[in-house]
Amino acid sequence: MVETLEPNFEGSGLSIGIVQARFNESIGIGLCQACLTELKRLEVADEDITLVTVPGALEIPFTLAKMAETGAFDALIALGAVIRGETYHFEIVSNEMAAGITRVSLSTGIPIANGVLTCETDEQALARMSEKGSDCARVAVEMANLCYFLEEDEAEE
Repeated sequence: MVETLEPNFEGSGLSIGIVQARFNESIGIGLCQACLTELKRLEVADEDITLVTVPGALEIPFTLAKMAETGAFDALIALGAVIRGETYHFEIVSNEMAAGITRVSLSTGIPIANGVLTCETDEQALARMSEKGSDCARVAVEMANLCYFLEEDEAEE
């Protein structure tokens, strides 16, 4: 019989770090509000949530890495918005930010929910921010619990 692990969305006792970019601030704030609301619904205590803001999306991976180095967090969340402009800068910021987030997660073993929207227009970002913010909260809690389960399973062997 195949063992199937069910998602665990119990946030009680988990420590979650959030990095929010201030560029495109209204969208970042909307993402963050939705994320915090969902974390509370999942029973993550206010005192177990740390929110850091940074100038823009390119500063997110560095800050996530520094937060991960502390060993204080079970999962991290990246929030922000990169909106396409008239130059190639959109691709550079989007690609480097996403690759940086992935590198931090893989090198530290800490799950990171990537909630940095990369959209063509402000309207697209506004339409996605609430659901993406909530989704990131669920991803962070689920992945933190999965890591604990896998670490316990490994320790038993």
